[in-house]
Amino acid sequence: MKKARKGENSISELKQVEINGTGHELMIRAQDKANPSVIFVHGGPGVPEIPYVTKYQEELEKHFTVVHYDQRDAGKSYHFGEDYSSLSTDLLVKDLLALTDYISDRFDKKKVILIGHSFGTYIAMQAAYQAPEKYEAYIGIGQMADIVESEIDGLNFTLEQAKLSGNTADVEQLQSIADTFA
Repeated sequence: MKKARKGENSISELKQVEINGTGHELMIRAQDKANPSVIFVHGGPGVPEIPYVTKYQEELEKHFTVVHYDQRDAGKSYHFGEDYSSLSTDLLVKDLLALTDYISDRFDKKKVILIGHSFGTYIAMQAAYQAPEKYEAYIGIGQMADIVESEIDGLNFTLEQAKLSGNTADVEQLQSIADTFA
């Protein structure tokens, strides 16, 4: 992890915050926490970015209060023994809306900027759609458009690769999955 930010109004924090009844790991960094707040929504599901984001966000920290969080059931927001059987994208959106309120209140911001990456673009877009008054802007990185079509494209690519390599066992299994979409 990068060294702590220095300065009277800077922030460099890694901590658990309770959101909707469960702990979410937050990393908040800024040279001046009075700057506009940005919330990053990671991809996956289950691919948190906190371990490596400081490698590319130093310039952002000069102009924004940058907030990363591990979504429920991911990274340091995974808690052994917690029941994740009701985990859904709707719940992840509710968590993001509650996190947005927390960040807005904590840094006295009427609105925040929302950035989604890959699967996180779906969660972020749903939050922005449900509560546009909370967000100054939305930025999508690796924007998801049609989840089902993307999965079918991936399945077809994998099936083709299995055929090319002569892997008949995988071809049979993948073809049986593909047939359910025909």
